[in-house]
Amino acid sequence: MSQFWSSLLHHRRHPKRTVAVIAVVATGLITLVLVGASVVPFSSETAQAKVIAVLADRFDADVEVRELRFKVLPWVRAEGAGLVIRHRGRRDVPPLISIDRFWVEGNVVGLLRKHVSLVTVEGLDIEIPADRNRGKEFPGRAPDRDGSQIFVIDELRSTDGRLVILPRDQNRKPKVWGIHDLRMQSVAFDRPMPFEATLTNAIPPGEIATKGTFGPWQSEQPGRTPLKGTFTFARADLGVFKGIAGILSAHGSFGGTLARIDIHGETETPEFTVKGGHSVPLRTRYHAIVDGTNGDTLLERIDASFLDTALVAKGGVVHTLGSEGRTVTLDVTMDKARLEDVLRLAVKSPQAPMTGALSLKTTLRLPPGDTDVVQKLQLDGRFAIDQTRFTDVDVQSKINELSHRSRGNTPQQQTERVASQFEGTFTLAGGTVTIPAVTFDMRGSIVRLTGTYDLIPETLDFAGTLFMDVKVSQTTTGFKSLLLKIADPLFSREVGGSAIPIKITGNREAPKFGLDTGRVLSE
Repeated sequence: MSQFWSSLLHHRRHPKRTVAVIAVVATGLITLVLVGASVVPFSSETAQAKVIAVLADRFDADVEVRELRFKVLPWVRAEGAGLVIRHRGRRDVPPLISIDRFWVEGNVVGLLRKHVSLVTVEGLDIEIPADRNRGKEFPGRAPDRDGSQIFVIDELRSTDGRLVILPRDQNRKPKVWGIHDLRMQSVAFDRPMPFEATLTNAIPPGEIATKGTFGPWQSEQPGRTPLKGTFTFARADLGVFKGIAGILSAHGSFGGTLARIDIHGETETPEFTVKGGHSVPLRTRYHAIVDGTNGDTLLERIDASFLDTALVAKGGVVHTLGSEGRTVTLDVTMDKARLEDVLRLAVKSPQAPMTGALSLKTTLRLPPGDTDVVQKLQLDGRFAIDQTRFTDVDVQSKINELSHRSRGNTPQQQTERVASQFEGTFTLAGGTVTIPAVTFDMRGSIVRLTGTYDLIPETLDFAGTLFMDVKVSQTTTGFKSLLLKIADPLFSREVGGSAIPIKITGNREAPKFGLDTGRVLSE
């Protein structure tokens, strides 16, 4: 659940997992009701056989108990080890539930009322098969309609457990969550069960605390089992995703059913960093819907902000067939953003090279894989930048001079600081930004370019045309103006002014602007 942001953004990774984990863990622990139901003063062999028979019948499963001992006075107490519950006839997958050791405590009066005082579990292991077995991963049948077989565990405690999601491809690593501590009350199939738990999220690593209610259990359609609660996700390390860094925290609430968990949450990452850029404080609010039976997430809305920039996104985090992990797909809109904020994320220089008001719409796709985010991120969108100015004095001076000369003024005649406008389309794939069309507009001239920008080496390769309001010879005075009259016909336009082929190469810190002589000669 976080995603989102961990979600957001490897799905790595946000508080959606909290809900999925707790839902499945609670389901597994309900099996211990039947252990309590069997605590009667039989001989050990008789009691062990009864436990196995009841559990096998209740869960339509193959059941094993390696060791079981009873003590009747002064309290009824059962101690057991090696409890294993398997899908019936399924030896090709690990057991659904296995428990290293368990203790069941109660008293005679309580047992007559079908109540077990306390069940303590160590080493709970829940392993959920891949999606191909969906619908079979939660065995069991509903309690009898008259309630005659319903026992209630007043309190259940579990330590040192784990939840494992097995991948479809046996060559892939399973997803594992460590469940440090779990407390449940009134554990039974026929009612909502309060719980509190702390666990470790695997990717990104971080500590999750959650509490709420789970149930009543819907054995025929497990996805309809209700749940609700709150969660916190502390110190999630985003550094496990190559190309970004930061420590994320999140909190929120969830509700609905296991197959459709409705989540509202907030995240904060004080020092969110993209490789090669500065850290910024990143905050998000999100509304997501999670399928707790397979982990797929629908991101209804994400509101994110950093510095003076905000964005809105919606999309999903879903499993990708044939690959490990999930793909993040988003539609992103930035209506009121600052160019300098976005550039601060991308460049390491103390000051952003440009400032301006940015608007942007793009689709974002982040496929799974163990590569830098910059390399695997895919974008396809359109942008516009208004009131653009360059922070480098020399660069801005050249822009001012170009604008003045394009209108037939000399720098001595006009010294105003010129603002520019950019707009265009772009794509990003494999770490390279491709811009098929961009327009750079300022008073007296327009530049139209196409080309690429490689993010890692920060190199430019653009070609285009500079359109000026005046002839080339009118951009200067005196003897230079007379010499340039020779070139006027070469660059003249039918509508007046000049059209000069240009190219921009080099790197971001030292771009090279020049006449594209090859195009001049060819034209």
